Amino acid sequence: MMTTIYASFTVANWSLRAPQEQGGVSQPDRGKKAEGGTHANQASLTAEQQAEVSKLQKIDREVRQHEMAHMAAGAGMVTSGASYTYTRGPDGQNYAVAGEVSIDTSPGRTPEETIARAERIQAAALAPAEPSPQDRGVAAQAAQMAAQARQELAAAEQEKGGAPAEAGVADADPAAQQSQAVAAQKNQGIAAYQRQAVDAGAVGAQPSASPGMPIDLYA
Repeated sequence: MMTTIYASFTVANWSLRAPQEQGGVSQPDRGKKAEGGTHANQASLTAEQQAEVSKLQKIDREVRQHEMAHMAAGAGMVTSGASYTYTRGPDGQNYAVAGEVSIDTSPGRTPEETIARAERIQAAALAPAEPSPQDRGVAAQAAQMAAQARQELAAAEQEKGGAPAEAGVADADPAAQQSQAVAAQKNQGIAAYQRQAVDAGAVGAQPSASPGMPIDLYA
């Protein structure tokens, strides 16, 4: 199962929902901005356009830092490089205004492995300085996956711990079984001796005793 964690920013009146209407493109990052802008173009910009370019440059840096944080924390679980959505600025340059990174969110083979994977997914999702709502959603899903794995682990431990009690005497300690057998034989011997005393007409009070404990037959 693959989940995408990403960042998106809105710049002034530039809508990210329809980038094709503004010259926006979505593609894997190749380390370069699209060619097209020149210093001459920047020099001919109005003050408002220059402010817009400065804002786009700032957002471009933030988006890239955001996705790099995901990739660094999710190393080994990130399934592809960062992909960015670009918007063309007034200077003709393309600037990243949104980005995404795909991460493997499948569970592990055991509850312990699933817990470890879930913790790494959470760390990757929340790695940026300002996690997006989507990032927090991925982290919440990972937390739920970890909680379920812990429940499975606890149930397995409880089932394993209850086995000896269900087995009963058959699985008891051999030394304890031998002690019980000796006590039983002693009780049988005492009972036989009492019967012989009664048959012989012995007189005297017989104090009561707890089972398995030796008693005095005569006062």
